[in-house]
Amino acid sequence: MAQARISVDPDRPIGQIHRRMYGSFVEHMGRCVYTGIFEPGHPAADEHGLRQDVLALVRELGVTTVRYPGGNFVSNYRWEDGVGPVAQRPRRLELAWHTTEPNTFGTDEFMEWCRQAQVEPMMAINLGTRGETEAVELLDYVNGTASTEISDRRRANGHPEPYGVRMWCLGNEMDGPWQVGHKNAQDYAYLALSTARAMRMVDSGLELVACGSAAWEMPTFGDWERTVLELAYEEVDYISLHRYVDPGTQDRASFLAAGVDLDRFIEGVIATADAVGAKRRSDKRIMLSVDEWNVWRLSEWTAQEGGFAPDDWPEAAPRIEDRYTGADALVVGGLLISLLRHADRVKAAAQAQLVNVIGPIMTEPGGRAWRQTIFHPFAITSRIARGRAYEAVVASPRTPTERFGEVDALDAVVTWDEESATGSLLALNRSLTEPLELSAALGGLGATRVTAARIIAPKDLDAINTAEDPQAVVPAAHPVELVDGVVTTTLPPASWLAVELA
Repeated sequence: MAQARISVDPDRPIGQIHRRMYGSFVEHMGRCVYTGIFEPGHPAADEHGLRQDVLALVRELGVTTVRYPGGNFVSNYRWEDGVGPVAQRPRRLELAWHTTEPNTFGTDEFMEWCRQAQVEPMMAINLGTRGETEAVELLDYVNGTASTEISDRRRANGHPEPYGVRMWCLGNEMDGPWQVGHKNAQDYAYLALSTARAMRMVDSGLELVACGSAAWEMPTFGDWERTVLELAYEEVDYISLHRYVDPGTQDRASFLAAGVDLDRFIEGVIATADAVGAKRRSDKRIMLSVDEWNVWRLSEWTAQEGGFAPDDWPEAAPRIEDRYTGADALVVGGLLISLLRHADRVKAAAQAQLVNVIGPIMTEPGGRAWRQTIFHPFAITSRIARGRAYEAVVASPRTPTERFGEVDALDAVVTWDEESATGSLLALNRSLTEPLELSAALGGLGATRVTAARIIAPKDLDAINTAEDPQAVVPAAHPVELVDGVVTTTLPPASWLAVELA
């Protein structure tokens, strides 16, 4: 049997894992909001229309922060439409997803949902069709403490206390030609800069996220980040990046190695940001917000869309409701390893989206809610991978892929939380055919025992969880030993392992 070894230098942590690493994303798209988190009249809904069965799953998932209200949706959104008496809210054409937006769920409903879900809100503002004035007014509505027409409107709507939102996204994917209000890099940079300055006049302690290029493959990538940061460097704290992995555009071996691609993307953005910082001779370091990431069968969805009838503007029509497989769960586990491996610079991340729309949680209108396969690696990681991340120095056999050539069969990261004296080992066997005999020397961190070990090793990589069979792909207990500071176990082919340490 092939052998793989891991070693860790306890004196050289990668960085502190920010609680926002385990974020998610709620957009007014498809059924994410309507019949997803919000469904008045559902047997499980409370007086606010919030589905309590979904909220229970969100809390189990371990989500720490949620980005809202988009996404492409935000670039044509009037936040004022979603506050005040529901009966008086206007219905609007929603251009991003060619639907009708009823506005029965808006800012105050989202803040109530965050309170119940026990998550931190991350707000995105419209820099597609709006600008500085509207951004400041939304900030005043959400966080305002002085008596103004805008903050008093919040109070009149039954919310006397400010919400205290700290993190704000300055638009969404503005280099994408699909975006309402699409801009070139310089125009966006000037708008982001002036908006950031205006918002900081209201509250200098905000954390602001500038839009990076919408994807690694965009022709704008690199030059976009450089242009935006050269102008707005001192006024923003984060640059965003979005990464979706499409199993339909690559062989399965490459798909399981998707973390290689995410590593390159993250490191490319870091290099660009740091080059700008060096040119400015700045001590400041721009952090990264990977505020959309997931597996998404984008090629299938694009082929199916095919356009809309001009007079067809449905309400909450289903969109990209991917049914996730066992292979998808392994890839999500691998992407989490990549994010943690960059914990020194990735200080926020949001799996997109939370419910129904490429979500770990699925619902039926009026009916059941269940966990998709990708729910499980996220829920396990968010619970056990805290404190500091440590690089797992891997000695591993190689495995072939069409897209990346030969890659390490083993991918891994280690975490340790000194405060609780607990940690984790997360490991992915990317090989589709070969098991790995794994040994990991972790005694230097202080680990003395294994408290639990769970593995996702689907017998059928195409199996999915459904409302009728929600347990088709679930984690199982796995034998792991820790003797004299060395963890030993065997990883089956195509498997993801999470070991809890103390």
